[in-house]
Amino acid sequence: MVSEHAASERTAQVLVASNRGPVTYAFREDGTLDARRGGGGLVSGLSAIGPDAGALWVCAALGDGDREAVRRGVAEPGVRMLDIDPAIHAAAYNGIANSVLWFVNHMLYQTPLEPVFDAEFRRQWVAYRTYNRAFAEVLATEAAPGAVVLIQDYHLALAPGMLREHRPDVRIGHFSHTPWAPPEYFRMLPDDIAEELLLGMLGADRLGFLTSRWARTFMRTCPSVLGPYDVVPSWPKDEAPHITVRGPGPARGRTWIGVHGLGADAEFLRRRSHETDVAERMVALREQVGPGRKTIVRVDRTELSKNIVRGLLAYRALLDEHPEWRERVVHVAFAYPSRQDLTVYRDYTAEVTRVAEEINAQYGTPGWTPVVLHVKDDFARSLAAYRMADVALVNPIRDGMNLVAKEIPVVSDAGCALVLSREAGAYEELHDEAIGVNPYDVAGTAAALHQALSMSDGERAERSKRLAVAATALPPQQWFLDQLHALQALGEGGQEPDDFGRA
Repeated sequence: MVSEHAASERTAQVLVASNRGPVTYAFREDGTLDARRGGGGLVSGLSAIGPDAGALWVCAALGDGDREAVRRGVAEPGVRMLDIDPAIHAAAYNGIANSVLWFVNHMLYQTPLEPVFDAEFRRQWVAYRTYNRAFAEVLATEAAPGAVVLIQDYHLALAPGMLREHRPDVRIGHFSHTPWAPPEYFRMLPDDIAEELLLGMLGADRLGFLTSRWARTFMRTCPSVLGPYDVVPSWPKDEAPHITVRGPGPARGRTWIGVHGLGADAEFLRRRSHETDVAERMVALREQVGPGRKTIVRVDRTELSKNIVRGLLAYRALLDEHPEWRERVVHVAFAYPSRQDLTVYRDYTAEVTRVAEEINAQYGTPGWTPVVLHVKDDFARSLAAYRMADVALVNPIRDGMNLVAKEIPVVSDAGCALVLSREAGAYEELHDEAIGVNPYDVAGTAAALHQALSMSDGERAERSKRLAVAATALPPQQWFLDQLHALQALGEGGQEPDDFGRA
């Protein structure tokens, strides 16, 4: 329970909770701490409410520098960092969030061998529950009466229900930045775990998703899993969709469903992409590509879901089936390492490098390197590649949105053709102007690359303009404010707007 003393200190009117916060700390040589601020949609969005809104960001300490900052009492204004036991965090983050929930919602399991829900999984689930409870208790302590709390993503799926137990007065939102698995796939989770996850999320007043596809799938999942409960998903004509849950156990109620398709931050991207360091990277990349050649650009983390290996195989098939493109095109592929503390990710990163080297060995000539691969994260170099792109290849197996698909058309100097997986959330908004592909179909993706490369300069430029308009329809600031205002309206007894994105 939250103490009376803690209750008297509740001052935050708007709270954001996420695993990763807006700042990280690193040790300088002299032992002092260097604060490094990050970017992204949440940072941009939260800044839109202004410095006087009484906002607080609650996040986890992720490294030694962060934990030392907590111990020393070092903090950035408006940020509360939680020093959760490293073993608890590792089990919750790597054991459950990244190795189970991510795999379920992206449908990545090789089911003849995995998953295996054994005693170790149960131990890690207890840690995940403990991790969520730590957030819920701090949010309960910090939130002012009637405050709005926006909880982010699969790392904190249980936190809404836990916070609701402490603070029935606050308005709680939860946003899913990933896809949502179909009911039959989601139900591979043990029944009690699947139920606990859904009830945790349904403790929120409002759940947000990136596309109507993921929202509808979630709504289909709830009655499939929550058998002992009276679960009624509703798509009424005169109001937004919602899910009503009744008993057993504590009194339950209605959770509204909203769709907010996070868009690219056009103003920031266009300004940042014309700074000096980006121009320097363009010079270096042009030298690697060579004069007069077209570029196929991809920028990804080496997530299993990003499908980088099949993208490389499609490029190899293009060179096989259309030899006229040899020495006339270069695949600029940025594959930035991700989650390298997990063996399966290290193996995947190694396979990306192996296939790229194999293509270069098979097709390369003294004056032409078919694949220019970079694995060291460099945002300025990514923007340089965006500007140079003739074709953008975005072919994930499954993706909640994929902002790269939205960012490249905004930044590309001469306009680019977009080859886009139909399993990316962005496809819902961009499919009219993109060349859609089945991400598993290597031959089909090769044909799409040929079509994109063969497109006239005029058509490519016009398509790119229309893609940029669709890609920036909901910039990060408005994306955040829309969710905030919807929750505030609920707290004031207002009508939930119909923002479900019905076709």
